[in-house]
Amino acid sequence: MTLVDMLSYAYPELVLAIGSMALLITGVFMGENSAQKISLASIAVLAIAVAFVVFRPAVGGATIFADAFRIDGFSEFVKTVLYITAGFAIMMSHRYFQGDDNWRFEYPILILLSVFGMSLMVSANDLIALYMGIETQSLALYVLASINRDSRRSTEAGLKYFVLGALSSCLMLYGASLIYGFTGSVSFTEIAKIAETSGGENVGLIIGLVFLISGLAFKVSAAPFHMWTPDVYEGAPTPVTAFFAAAPKFAAMALFIRVLMTAFPTALADWQMVIALIAVASMMVGAFSAIAQTNIKRLMAYSSIGHVGYALMGLAAGTAPGVSSILIYMTIYIVMTIGAFACILMMRRRGGLTEDISDLSGLTKTNMPLALVLTILLFSLAGIPPMAGFFGKWYVFVAAVDAGLVWLAILGVLASAVSAYYYLRIVWFMWFDEPAPAFERDVGPALQMTAGVSAIMVFPILVIFIGVLYQAADRAAAALF
Repeated sequence: MTLVDMLSYAYPELVLAIGSMALLITGVFMGENSAQKISLASIAVLAIAVAFVVFRPAVGGATIFADAFRIDGFSEFVKTVLYITAGFAIMMSHRYFQGDDNWRFEYPILILLSVFGMSLMVSANDLIALYMGIETQSLALYVLASINRDSRRSTEAGLKYFVLGALSSCLMLYGASLIYGFTGSVSFTEIAKIAETSGGENVGLIIGLVFLISGLAFKVSAAPFHMWTPDVYEGAPTPVTAFFAAAPKFAAMALFIRVLMTAFPTALADWQMVIALIAVASMMVGAFSAIAQTNIKRLMAYSSIGHVGYALMGLAAGTAPGVSSILIYMTIYIVMTIGAFACILMMRRRGGLTEDISDLSGLTKTNMPLALVLTILLFSLAGIPPMAGFFGKWYVFVAAVDAGLVWLAILGVLASAVSAYYYLRIVWFMWFDEPAPAFERDVGPALQMTAGVSAIMVFPILVIFIGVLYQAADRAAAALF
């Protein structure tokens, strides 16, 4: 394969890298008042990247740059969702930062750079590409978490994320070095061959895999590696939290899938129970810890930990339907999460944003449209039929049962029943409590559109298109098997 051919497969990444650098230079020359124009240009860059992914001829599974990266249906599916999510995250930020000194042109560029790292992650085909992608993403995210320099909470969130993120990177890098040391290769394909021939006798390889799983579990904020999530979600600016809860989580989950399904498919017996136990821990921590929360951003943090647990059920299955169920679940989860955070960003009064759940009391009497949208999204997050969230859970439960993990599916149903309590508690506040002071109505068209589109997509109308999503996820999962 010639260099030109390899670059043709990397057009989306090239667009993101060149576009972010060009916008950075442009922002420097235009000055601090260029944030809005740079944001619009960043959305255009993401749209071009999406076009290159969607309209590129079907790829059967090409490897480029000495087999370091793999371009296939799986990576294309994930990249499409990630680019669209990043675009909405930038759109949602304008109203939040409007008139704020922290509304700097670097903000959308940092999102572009983090998405560039995510693209490398989901296409990684060896350990070096894996680490390079994760660090490219993480460095931008550390800065985003603390971009509100005048806020002690934001600075604290960025510092905690950086320190604990560095720790997880050390775990992951140590695991990767052990895997390389005991196999003599960094390529996922070669590692899979050696793992198949050595079986469970290669203890060093298994220990390296445990460290690698620990590092990846941190990136998806799975229990017991979730300790950073509530503090970072609460302290970071709300649009940044929305982005954290959606795109990086999906990218890390996609990398998790690729590593285990490509490099260690024959070691299923060695890692299946580990993933299943992490899934149970995440579901239980997310379900029970969220009950006591009064800050809605902390509640969404524990909610995201629980949702990761449901997604990991599909990974524990270790099958193509299991991977397909994760892609369906995470896609629906992103729609629900972006919509929910758009509603949280509408919780604005003259004194600024409010984050207390009690501020939603009696919302139906002061802002019925917002109450309806948030109710729909909360019902979907709880997995109540016929909302889209129900179908997401249905697919991962079926995948777990088909793989013989009936006990895991039962625990998932129980955790889902517990988590429904804290979602429905918010609905009760909105519909039946005495009204709190009203929120501002002038929230901007971007937030209204994002919340409305999300609510429409998770409402039963999505049932009509669930077959299309299932087919796309099924084709993407098949690329790994």
